[in-house]
Amino acid sequence: MVRTAKAAGAGLADLIWPRRSIIDRSLSDGPVSPADFGALTFLTGPSCRRCAAPQDADLGPRALCAACSAKPPRWDRARAALAYDEVSKQPILALKRAGARDGLATLAGWMAAAGRDLLAEADLVTPVPLHYVRLVQRGYNQAGWLAQAVGRAAGAPVCVDALKRARRTRSQGGLSARARRRNVAGAFKVRKSRRRRVAGKRIVLIDDVYTTGATLNACARALLKAGASSVDVLVLARVVRETDIAI
Repeated sequence: MVRTAKAAGAGLADLIWPRRSIIDRSLSDGPVSPADFGALTFLTGPSCRRCAAPQDADLGPRALCAACSAKPPRWDRARAALAYDEVSKQPILALKRAGARDGLATLAGWMAAAGRDLLAEADLVTPVPLHYVRLVQRGYNQAGWLAQAVGRAAGAPVCVDALKRARRTRSQGGLSARARRRNVAGAFKVRKSRRRRVAGKRIVLIDDVYTTGATLNACARALLKAGASSVDVLVLARVVRETDIAI
């Protein structure tokens, strides 16, 4: 009887709010239509262990790209679920700019699968924060939503406010890699009230998009300065083409 009522309620909900693909918003039986799913580029092939950049050949689990060999980031390992492109940016921008959460569980599930090894070893999952002024203006932090959903999917502990932006920075969109680094240098700190949760812990840092890594590097630096034993990075999507860098 209860199952029948639930099924009827779900059917009514589908009539009032039809399911739509989180990619192109077309009617769909699930969060992603088969055609849209096939158009997504999942980063499941060989990649640099430090920055998750796709590589042409599998050189082993400790392989580094040329950029990371020359100048390693402050974190240890990175994983990304998707390549950031014209297809994947649709749900990412809907989440980031419009607060569309209908695909959150799906997106977080892809992240949890991509970062399974990192999450299995994590003591704490925490997101890249927004400055409080921007948080008040927007009303949400999409990285925080992703961190909470990833934590639920992986059964990992989450602290959404371990980090804070100590100063307000301009948007990273449209800035060069060097300008991005300067923009966020020293912009992040671990909250005093969260230092005990960070000290000695293996942290997985969550964000929606990895562009140049400047923001993630600044956050990792702050976590390590506060005593974290290690920092890994897990993102929903990674920019792999320079033409997609303007976000």
